[in-house]
Amino acid sequence: MKVAIVMGSKSDLPVMQEAIDILKSFGISTEVDIVSAHRTPEKLVDFSSNAHLRGINVIIAGAGGAAHLPGMVAAMSPLPVIGVPVKSSNSIDGWDSVLSILQMPGGVPVATVALNGAKNAGILAAQILGSQNPEILQKIVAYKNELKDVVLKAAETLSH
Repeated sequence: MKVAIVMGSKSDLPVMQEAIDILKSFGISTEVDIVSAHRTPEKLVDFSSNAHLRGINVIIAGAGGAAHLPGMVAAMSPLPVIGVPVKSSNSIDGWDSVLSILQMPGGVPVATVALNGAKNAGILAAQILGSQNPEILQKIVAYKNELKDVVLKAAETLSH
């Protein structure tokens, strides 16, 4: 099982790295690339139209500013697409990115995570894959239990 992680420019990589890292921690293979909706439209069409033919199961697309990448990928791909709005240097506090990814027309869904929420995008991609793969599902269960344990241990320190 493989997740493609694409971003509009290299400046998005520090945010998108969190998706790469969490997926690697679950043992999920990733393919990472830069695909600009505005500067490389031919590459966008090729990537989006053929990802499922190349063994990709889920696509995470991160973009800032006008943030057309996730929606355009979803328009051309039959795969689930998770959009990561990125607060970039040309962004209006990130709201332009959030709304560009969130407000998709009926028939072209993009699951959208929080501004700069690439880690959650990676977790969501793993959960999608885990719904069909028991090994990945067990890793998600273990991860959720670790989160719970951290909170419980922190709570114990407050009661003493």
